[in-house]
Amino acid sequence: MMYEVVTFGEAMLRLSPPHFGRLEQTHSLDVEIGGSELNVAVGLSRLGMPAVWISKLPNNALGWMVRNRARELGVDTSQVIFSDKGRQGLYFVEYGAAPRASSVLYDRGNSAISLIQPGEVDWIKVFSKAKLFHVSGITPALSASAAETTAVAMKAAKEAGCLVSYDLNYRKKLWSPGEAKSCQEPLMKLVDIITTTEEDTGIVFGIREDNYQKVAEALAKTFGFKAVAITLREDLSVWKNNWTAIAYADGKIYSDRTYTVEIVDRVGAGDSFTAGFIYGYLKGGAEQGVKYGNALSALKHTIPGDFNWSTLEEVEAQIKGTGLRISR
Repeated sequence: MMYEVVTFGEAMLRLSPPHFGRLEQTHSLDVEIGGSELNVAVGLSRLGMPAVWISKLPNNALGWMVRNRARELGVDTSQVIFSDKGRQGLYFVEYGAAPRASSVLYDRGNSAISLIQPGEVDWIKVFSKAKLFHVSGITPALSASAAETTAVAMKAAKEAGCLVSYDLNYRKKLWSPGEAKSCQEPLMKLVDIITTTEEDTGIVFGIREDNYQKVAEALAKTFGFKAVAITLREDLSVWKNNWTAIAYADGKIYSDRTYTVEIVDRVGAGDSFTAGFIYGYLKGGAEQGVKYGNALSALKHTIPGDFNWSTLEEVEAQIKGTGLRISR
């Protein structure tokens, strides 16, 4: 299968008590699949841009389930490694309602992907067909060998002439700000496009400015990125947010409309932005990237699960300003 984008990272089973239940009280759990880089591959695939997702999964029914769900959404899983060592990572989501926030509990230690070694993937072969490689800050946070593998993959992508996209995606439950900075700062010279939030940029790199436009500009000047994209969320309530994004590229700021989103499920919204941004950027540059990323992400808030089941037609309708009347 031909593909334009390569993504690399962990996918977990996501387990949630139904009907806003607490984990302590529930008798059943709803099962979804999710992981930042897989979510991006799914978003791209749904928009019609072929993507391959690379990971390492346990060679058992849980690993097969992850692979099968990715394939169901059109993602190329031919490069996934199955292993008899390591387990399938899990995470649990409790859905809140004001004033109780939603919360996440991770159970991902000793996952198969955390045991990955740099030589297990033939990166030269993988990148021979690709235009862009995407990874996030979650992957190097999993283990020292995952961090080394991430660095090897990014270098191989650059050598193959691919653009490199990176989502900073800081997770305080995986590593400290100091660890995140010391690992990722050397990698930034390999990155062309970075997606982040104003908060994560301050935590990891200590870059804080008066506004997010200045943060984007400072990031670009510090690391030499071709494009910086920053997502902006305003919490009106647990289930209603304002959402928008900006990008800085070629010395200009590109912004887009603000969507007021009624949230069915916000997990994966940032990954959907990244997918839409990559799609738009490859098709027409940063301005188009912001519009497609913003619209795809706004739609993701309305869909349960990590994956975005939206279509290109729905995204383009949002960009044009579709209404809320029922479609019949």
